[in-house]
Amino acid sequence: MSEELIEIGIVTSFYAKPSAAIIEITAKNLKVGDKIKIKGHTTDFDMVVNSMQIEHSLVEEVLPGQILGLKVKERVRIHDRVFKCIESS
Repeated sequence: MSEELIEIGIVTSFYAKPSAAIIEITAKNLKVGDKIKIKGHTTDFDMVVNSMQIEHSLVEEVLPGQILGLKVKERVRIHDRVFKCIESS
């Protein structure tokens, strides 16, 4: 079993407290429970999406063109790319 990475968005802002990233979704959808990878010049980690917000309201799913707030487990930087991890057999 391997993972396929599909680029779905880009980091547009980061707030150290409460360790939250603002991400613009450019392709595909993203749901709570999805596994993502955030990768950039000095960033490279995986995490599971536990909760997302659009304009301070919790949402279960975001679609291309939407901008969301996401708590992240590590520091991210503007222009880091966001990938959705898809299990492939």
